[in-house]
Order: sequence, then structure tokens, then C-alpha cells
Amino acid sequence: MSDVASLKHHLKKYDTLKQEISKVIVGQETVIEQILISIFSGGHSLLVGVPGLAKTLMVNTIAKGLGLDFKRIQFTPDLMPSDILGSEILDNDRQFKFVKGPIFSNIILADEINRTPPKTQAALLEAMQERSVTIAGHHYKLDAPYFVLATQNPIEQEGTYPLPEAQLDRFMFSINLTYPSFEEEVQVVKQTTSKLQSEVEVVFSASEILEFQALIRKTPVADNVIEYAVKMVGKTRPRSLEATELIKQYIDWGAGPRASQNLILAAKTYAVINGKLSPDIEDVQAVAISILRHRTIKNYKAEADGVSIESIIESLF
Repeated sequence: MSDVASLKHHLKKYDTLKQEISKVIVGQETVIEQILISIFSGGHSLLVGVPGLAKTLMVNTIAKGLGLDFKRIQFTPDLMPSDILGSEILDNDRQFKFVKGPIFSNIILADEINRTPPKTQAALLEAMQERSVTIAGHHYKLDAPYFVLATQNPIEQEGTYPLPEAQLDRFMFSINLTYPSFEEEVQVVKQTTSKLQSEVEVVFSASEILEFQALIRKTPVADNVIEYAVKMVGKTRPRSLEATELIKQYIDWGAGPRASQNLILAAKTYAVINGKLSPDIEDVQAVAISILRHRTIKNYKAEADGVSIESIIESLF
């Protein structure tokens, strides 16, 4: 099968997957699309939203449709690295045996990641970056595909350990989850208070997801699109020559090279799922806000003037 024919085959499956997810999740199309873009790009996502917006249900439903193992880890102040990575125990034969932690799954929901101390955060973020963990000198590879969705509550900040910028940079997307519309909330209440339960069919296998990821990597990109993405990221740096007046006025720190890489990868995936064989500048713009939002640090003047990070990023288009 040629690459183009294989892409068409996977795109049909992608459309079927979205239909299966919509059986359970009402609305939130943009959020679901961005999570799927992240998965098929081989990245991770940070989901920011108040409690009760079905974050866990959404990730569980996506995992079912993708035919992947799913584990939820509730991050708390007393959570230790061994609680997520696993630990060695002494078995009946007095031999050390490694017991795998919940990190050994295809999809991890790290619930309220900012509630746990930096030592435990770092253990998860190392696994995200390296796709492997080292315990007592032994190296363990994590199963592929591997995807981490971390959540943060934007309201409660007491007793939290905010993720440092270097660790935030490991996430491809920062996705903001908003309240449903009135009609969507009515539908949610109807679905969740009746006896009817929708079953999600498995659409993809792990090998098909890896094949789709490889096809997206092979998608060609014109030089002018890559240059546009790199220039956009360069403009977010207030000390660079390309920085606009708005950036110099309101931004303390801009995005690093990983943002440029993620812009192109996500633009490839966005283009492919929308039926294109190569991304253009509009595809880069479509994914830019979620990629640059958590990598571009506002200063106190932006906060005082009520300027949103989204409007600053849009000004770069």
C-alpha cells in the first residue's frame, strides 16, 4: 500500500474514532481534536480546566477508542516517585523483583500534576521525555505508543507546586477546557442520569497508531512553512531583533526551539486530518496558540493591563 493510500485508510479510521468518542463525550470537539493531534504527533498535553468537565471520562473514552491501556494517577502532596514508577520488593525466594507502577501504560492521566512535589513531578516528566525509566540501575522501556495527559485546576492554587517552565516545555499542547454551552449541558445531564450507557468500539490498534505517527513524520513540509514557524517562535523572544513592540512590552521570556519543532509536527498532523498532503502557514497558525501559550511568559504589566497570552500570540500571525 502506498503512503497516500495508507493515509486515506487511517483518515477513515480517524473519522470513525471521532464518531465513537462523540457517543460518550458531548461537545468539546476542539479539545478532543487537539488531544488526538498530540497523540498522533507523538507528544503530550497539559489540560487546564475546573473540576467536573469530564477530563477523566474524555481520556478514558479516547483510550478505549484507540485500543490502548489507560491509567489514572491522582497526584497528591504525599505521592512518591516509586508510587508512579514502581519499586523493587523482596519475593518469597528472597530475590529482588521489580513491580511496575502505573506509569507502565499507554495513556497516563496525571490528575492535578501541580499538587505533588517537584521530585515526583520530575519522575513523571523524565518518563515523558525518555520513554523509559531507570530503577535501581535497571533500564525499563515504556510501551509505545506512550502519551501523558496532565491536568491542572486553574482556581485552587493553595498547596500547589507550579510546574517550572523547563518542565512545561515537555508538553506539546496546553489545552484550556471551558464550560459546555446550555444545550450541551442539557444533553450531558440527560445522558448521565439515565440507564442507557454508550459503548465505545475499538477503532485503532497500537501498531496502527505507530504507523499513522510514522506517516505523519514522513509528510513533506515546504521550507517557507518551516521558516514561518521558526520566525513566529523567534518573535516571542523580547530580546530578539524580530520581537514586536507588543512582545517587548508584555513578555518576559519567549519560547525555545522545542516550540518550533512542535509547531511543525502538530501542523503536519492538523493538515493530514483535514485531508491535505502537506501543511501550509494556516495549519501552523491553527495549532500555534496551544503550543505557545505555556511557553511564553507574561510580565506583571500584561497582567495589570488585562492582556491575554492568546491575544499576544495572535498578534504574531
